Amino acid sequence: MSDKLPFLIVVTGPTASGKTGLAIALAKHFNTVVLSADSRQFYQGMAIGTAQPTAEELASVKHYFINDRSVEAPLNAGSYADEALALLEKLFLEHRVVIVCGGTGLYIRALIDGLDAFPTIPAHFREELMKELAANGIEALVDELHGKDPSYASQVDLNNPHRMVRALEVIRATGKPYSSYLKNDKSKRNFTAIQVAIDLDRSELYDKINRRVDVMLEMGLEEEVGLLKNHFHLNALQTVGYKEWPAYFAGTIDLNQLVEEIKQHSRNYAKRQITWFKRDERVHWTKGADVNQALLLCTEIMKGNE
Repeated sequence: MSDKLPFLIVVTGPTASGKTGLAIALAKHFNTVVLSADSRQFYQGMAIGTAQPTAEELASVKHYFINDRSVEAPLNAGSYADEALALLEKLFLEHRVVIVCGGTGLYIRALIDGLDAFPTIPAHFREELMKELAANGIEALVDELHGKDPSYASQVDLNNPHRMVRALEVIRATGKPYSSYLKNDKSKRNFTAIQVAIDLDRSELYDKINRRVDVMLEMGLEEEVGLLKNHFHLNALQTVGYKEWPAYFAGTIDLNQLVEEIKQHSRNYAKRQITWFKRDERVHWTKGADVNQALLLCTEIMKGNE
């Protein structure tokens, strides 16, 4: 192994943009492996709704952090980074290049930059927020977050009650924006990160998202979600493609409404992902999931670091 730092190529971008295919193509080129940085693909029983790589794709290239833990064993961004860094230390003994694939910006940031330690928050802040959530719904919490931390509100899933409560408990307890605790000082890493994001025309991206949702239903998403009905309270299920189903099972919305909600929430999520990655000047954008363009970009950066 050279004394030069190895390379971590991060393939990212919005949902349904073609990250998996591009990551696998790059992994084959560099004869290496892929680590997922999708915060929901970790979990078992969620293969369809999280668009986990297919059995054929998993067989073509070795993957990590895919379908490897129970929904009852949550993995937050900091713990993911700890596990991934320990794994990378071993993988870089065999590979000069390792691929990371996923669109969960906070998990990618934790891996390549580290995260600040958040202050300990007294339990009564969360308890009060949970009471407010139950009494008034999530909209009031969203309004408060917009008022107190517009920066974080622009990038977080505003339909996720766990995220709303977490951000507001920190804000109320400290008097500081939640976003101020997101790390600005970069942690030293024993690799050089190259971030490649897939850029698609917005109408093309939305069409891909809509078609993907239809395919998920055809593949048996309803049956998959049905097996997880007892876990709707868990954070792993508070995500697009799963959080919409309780209303359907309760009979308050029909199938057409359900499908439209999933599509709309998926498009909203894609917009937030784009906003997140556009803010990082280190991210290099490729037009579509163009393997040749991504390879050229990566090899040029790698040569510049040799």
